[in-house]
Amino acid sequence: MITALRRQFNQAFTPEKYKTFLAHVDAMCGTHVEFRLSETPCFFPKALLQTMAEDGEELIRQLVGSLDYRAKSDASVPQEFRVPNESPHPMFVQVDFGLVRGADGGLQPKLVELQAFPSLYAYQAGLAQAYMDVYGLSRFDSGDQLRFFLSGHDERSYRELLRRAVVGDHDPENVILMEVHPQQQKTLPDFLMTEKMLGIRTVDIVDIKKEASRLYYARDGKRVPIERIYNRTIVDELQRKNIKLSFDWRDDLEVEWAGHPNWYFRISKFSIPYLKHESVPKTWFLDRLDRIPDDLQNYALKPLYSFAGLGVVIAPTKQDIEAIPHARRSEYILQERLQFEPIIETPFGATKAEVRVMYIWLEKLQPVLTIIRMGRGLMMGVDHNKNMEWVGASAALFLD
Repeated sequence: MITALRRQFNQAFTPEKYKTFLAHVDAMCGTHVEFRLSETPCFFPKALLQTMAEDGEELIRQLVGSLDYRAKSDASVPQEFRVPNESPHPMFVQVDFGLVRGADGGLQPKLVELQAFPSLYAYQAGLAQAYMDVYGLSRFDSGDQLRFFLSGHDERSYRELLRRAVVGDHDPENVILMEVHPQQQKTLPDFLMTEKMLGIRTVDIVDIKKEASRLYYARDGKRVPIERIYNRTIVDELQRKNIKLSFDWRDDLEVEWAGHPNWYFRISKFSIPYLKHESVPKTWFLDRLDRIPDDLQNYALKPLYSFAGLGVVIAPTKQDIEAIPHARRSEYILQERLQFEPIIETPFGATKAEVRVMYIWLEKLQPVLTIIRMGRGLMMGVDHNKNMEWVGASAALFLD
């Protein structure tokens, strides 16, 4: 994207540097990173990242600021997972964009999806810094410097913002990161880095105990009250694994949520048909389609609540659609398929990039970081980019 930096990086790259980079990231995390890391960071123009950040904010505000949408999105929150004392807005939001070629020949961000749920807020900052440290990407002769934090943040101000969001005014001992079997999750590196950064403990949701309206976890042989929860639990995983808990999501508990769980449903793929913006592809709820389009090769079929591309069908057939029971069609959307533009020059050809803008909303809604996924396959996920190099998770760097 920034041609001079891309050329300079590609010419200086060696497999040995990449091996050093991978070892550095594993050491930083305190565990092996299971998902594939790209050999390269992505050098994006600051103005393009700013456009995506502003578009994402406008989309978020369209939803949160609409009483009509809030009423309609009640239907998206399952009764068995409807948590009391919902916050007036989400605390963590992710907005994913693909880059397509516009009518004027320029690059245009297009919405892929959005989700009011925490992403890799501790890990991603470390990953971006690792690219800079291992590959020696520092200040240039012009005085410009590569950065990765948005909204003018640096490492110190970002850490403080994340601490206020997750820990609040509580003793970190009484704040937990809650997940299903966290040691088995590919996102474990982020959990461990969150612990080191904020001093909180990662707790398996099945190990949480309830007494009256309070929750507890065991630590060093004692029972510790839980006062605030940084929720990383995906409820469809609880359902798939038929996991039983000691508490009910509907209980009126004496606990604060760092990211209220109801927003996971309210701002999601469910939201996309309601959005009005030039960055939003045409999208319909499957049960509200008047007719199935003839050119299904230009669409993607997506379940509303799934992570990592699970259940997504690119270019579905009529048989794929007809196989979904009518009673469940409200749980799917049919979306105009995006033709991502390959924009990252690599030794293996031009590669596509999906940009996730990460927001934190305390006193104000602000973009803070980005996550990049690079790929040359049909989709950006690992399963569609197997046995490829210069693809995978990456970070966006820009000149400032």
